[in-house]
Amino acid sequence: MNVKGIQKFTLLDYPGKIACTLFLFGCNFRCGFCHNPELVLKDINPEISKKEILDFLKKRKNQIEGVCITGGEPLLTLEKDFLVEIKKLGYPIKLDTNGTFPKKLKEFIDDELIDYIAMDLKGSKENYSKIVCMPIEIKNIEESIKIIVNSNLDYEFRTTIIPKFHSKKEIESLGKWVNNLVDKKPKNYFLQGFKNMGKFIDSSYKEEKDTSEELLKELKETSKKYFENVKIRI
Repeated sequence: MNVKGIQKFTLLDYPGKIACTLFLFGCNFRCGFCHNPELVLKDINPEISKKEILDFLKKRKNQIEGVCITGGEPLLTLEKDFLVEIKKLGYPIKLDTNGTFPKKLKEFIDDELIDYIAMDLKGSKENYSKIVCMPIEIKNIEESIKIIVNSNLDYEFRTTIIPKFHSKKEIESLGKWVNNLVDKKPKNYFLQGFKNMGKFIDSSYKEEKDTSEELLKELKETSKKYFENVKIRI
């Protein structure tokens, strides 16, 4: 496990909670628009030890209410015993994932080590590999979707909307695919607007404009047919 950063205070990452966020290095996707390219491409920063993190969490018991674990893709390296130690301190844990490690995800859920899951849905089944710039085992994505929807946990699915990828037709295809997998509407779906932060895996995204609120509102109406609650994150 390789923790590369810690955001000591956030009101955004864990819905309804004051939290801290841990950033783990490494990802098996190469999405050109990734907003954390330093956590994907180069392992250059010094690692933060588990002891440092646990000591920090002990000191902040009366100030933060939860721990978010993100990446990169945290399930590449996230260790079970580390989650156990965090839970012993009384913190609920939110996990961000791309859904490519369903067995590990299920193990952590079954062992009651995760309290909230946020899974990225990159696009339709047909376009997934194109969007993530990697060949993938789509069955792993599908299995993770089913595990999450059938769990008793709080969860959300989310898509970063890139105009050249995410048309109304694309979101229709994504929604139908997910609905057919789980035979119902999943609970929560967030449409996240792409923001040009100037630093990406694919440098061509430096020329991409921020996703318009108009497009997000249009795709929200489309998404309502396939998810119970649809919201926009700008």
